[in-house]
Formats: sequence, C-alpha cells, structure tokens
Amino acid sequence: MLYHHNIKNIIVHCSDTPDEKNLTASDIHLMHLGFGWDGIGYHKIILKNGNIENGRPLFWQGAHTYGLNKQSLGICLIGRQKFEAQQFLSLKTLLLKWKSDYPNAIILGHRDAIDTKKTCPNFDVREWCKEENII
Repeated sequence: MLYHHNIKNIIVHCSDTPDEKNLTASDIHLMHLGFGWDGIGYHKIILKNGNIENGRPLFWQGAHTYGLNKQSLGICLIGRQKFEAQQFLSLKTLLLKWKSDYPNAIILGHRDAIDTKKTCPNFDVREWCKEENII
C-alpha cells in the first residue's frame, strides 16, 4: 500500500521505446507483465498526443524506481528521445497537480533518482522544472 504521507518523490520516466511508436498504458502493462511484474509499474502514462492514461492506482506501490517505490509516484512519457509539445504540457499539468497534492515531494528524472546507468527520461527534469516554474 502506498500512503499519501509517504510520498517523497515524483519520478519522471520515458518508455525507452522507438519515438515513432504510439504506445498506450495497455501496451506498457503488457510489456511489464512480460517482465514478470504485477502489471504496469507507473502511476500515469503520457501518450504522444498528450493524453494522460492511468497506470497503477495512486494507493498501489509502483514498480518504476528500484529502492524508491515505497515513497514515490511514477510518470512515464511514451518515447525515447523526441517528446511532443503536448506531452510536455500534460507533464507540467500533472506535476503541478501532484505538487499541490504532495507539496514536499521532490521531482526527479529516473536517472537522477538513483545511481543507475540509465539515462531515462533523456532530459534534465530538474532543469526543465525550473524553466517551467514548477517548484
């Protein structure tokens, strides 16, 4: 169970799939089942067109950042390197909402959340948040 008072991080990911593939939360769910997981590991998925789809319910611990899942929410942008303007607009909207709901949570990219060789989400989330006035 993921409790509201335990949320310390909001972690942004990318699906690390070809940029031209328009995957959905259902596609990610099937991919994660294939990994042997209990289904989709992220709480929200932002599609190429900017639509936000639900992943795991907010009360269900995610499976997106090793060692931090008990204290974080995960967002996944579909793609690898080229994200659409609509995706960034939806990301900003979602992050502002979640910062309102979890004011003490720190927003990080997956690559900055833990010691990893991964580059996900392939942009500097902290710098982008500064530019977008998301505190």
